Amino acid sequence: MIALFRKIRKVLKRPVSLITFSCIVSIGTLLLYNIPFFDFAIEKSNESSIGVAWLTVSLVIIMLAVNFMMTYLTMFCMRIVGRILLAILSVINATAFFFILNYNIIIDEITIGNVFNTRYSEASGFFSWGLWLFIFVFGILPALFCLLQPVVMGKAKKMGVYCGSSLAVILVIALLNINQTLFISQHDTELGGLLQPWSYLVNTCRVISISQHKQAEEIKLPDGKFTDDEKAVVVLVIGESARKANFQLYGYKRDTNPLLSKQQELKAFQATSCATYTTAGTKAILEAKDCDELYEPLPNYAFRTGADVVWRTSNWGEPPIHIDEYQTILQLADKYPEMSRDYDGTLFAGLRQRIESSSKNKVLIVLHTSISHGPQYASKYPKEFEVYKPVAENVEEGEKHVDRLVNAYDNTIRYTDFLLDSLINTLRDMKDWKSAMIFISDHGESLGENKLFMHGLPKKLAPKEQYEIPFLVWTSENFREYKSQLPAVLEQHYVFHSVLNLLSIQSPAYNEAYDIFSNNFITTKQ
Repeated sequence: MIALFRKIRKVLKRPVSLITFSCIVSIGTLLLYNIPFFDFAIEKSNESSIGVAWLTVSLVIIMLAVNFMMTYLTMFCMRIVGRILLAILSVINATAFFFILNYNIIIDEITIGNVFNTRYSEASGFFSWGLWLFIFVFGILPALFCLLQPVVMGKAKKMGVYCGSSLAVILVIALLNINQTLFISQHDTELGGLLQPWSYLVNTCRVISISQHKQAEEIKLPDGKFTDDEKAVVVLVIGESARKANFQLYGYKRDTNPLLSKQQELKAFQATSCATYTTAGTKAILEAKDCDELYEPLPNYAFRTGADVVWRTSNWGEPPIHIDEYQTILQLADKYPEMSRDYDGTLFAGLRQRIESSSKNKVLIVLHTSISHGPQYASKYPKEFEVYKPVAENVEEGEKHVDRLVNAYDNTIRYTDFLLDSLINTLRDMKDWKSAMIFISDHGESLGENKLFMHGLPKKLAPKEQYEIPFLVWTSENFREYKSQLPAVLEQHYVFHSVLNLLSIQSPAYNEAYDIFSNNFITTKQ
């Protein structure tokens, strides 16, 4: 690397003017990282061939002018820091471009939020020699140019002329394309998400702003109380990236639910997620109503009301959980050394003993799993559950062999089937308790349909595979009856109100319309 650094330094020993440097960076940014942006604009435009050509030329001119102006200002005003910043942007541009090309994503605020919330253990699944080579060619080499190329800065007067001229060109071209306002407004999310480096710069600012807003203290719900002393336990299992399409219970051709399909008391509801990414999907499962504000989530509310609440997780992205017993899979693996910290079966360890040892009559246990999370589906289950073979080790391999990717994913559903069936059998054997199990996924998953993989597209653009989810409910004998009439498709907010019913929590926050069970306990109207 040092030798390469010296060779490049020798090649770039001849100084260039700042205007030349800015032109090179601007043209390079357009050609190296923004071809998907133009492909999308051309594909979606309804203009004639002449109109498409004019739109393309206009976008090229605007992009070149914007990037030229910002490069010029960055270098002139920040000097060495400006060089470092441009080098960093080159590497991030290359990384973003790689994921756009290979995973058909767009870099919007959802994607950036997922990046901020992803743990190293999950992110490392994307690492490959192909990624590193791509970043080297399209990121490191341009970064070295930005760092090493001698530049003659010129005077401030020239900066005013060049940047002012660039701004004038941008305004003129924009005014000449005023008729494209509708087109841009219709596709602003996609266009903005494909435009480098502005996609991640703008959306990072948005995510930081939203994060600061959400750090405010959660809004407390009205106080609730229990209406009986019956011993009742609810185990809520939040699935990760489990899509309805691959569950045998919903008509999938493979027997991915060989055990659950034999559970007579199990109900499989049609359902959709409120979003296609973990943080929003999990929030929707735990909140009383759909809103942007952070209201007290279900575990916090049940705990404050007086229930014994346990949260076990191998995942991330949930709202702030304020209870006494929050346990990660690593902590559970230490407590149960016979269990593996690599698989979600550890979250289910010792549940019967934990429930029966409770000093309270109302128990809520939430298991936040990560079983079907990509890109390495094949690493999410023990080898004895590898029923479908051969498997792709990751999504990158799966792009070339989609059938192998589906095999690996279906094995995660088989593992889920085993864990849920074991849980139901455990609860059924606890004769002294009324019990219920609810399994619902945070969102779905794309497995190569329309060349899309994983999840995270804005819901208005996402295919159904990313938001059609399983919603499975089991209750012990004579516990609760289901409503005779329910909507054809449920949403995630049904969980909150149904759990209040199961735990006999009387509350003004309860909404009967979002309860799957008959209203056979006393409620307080809002």
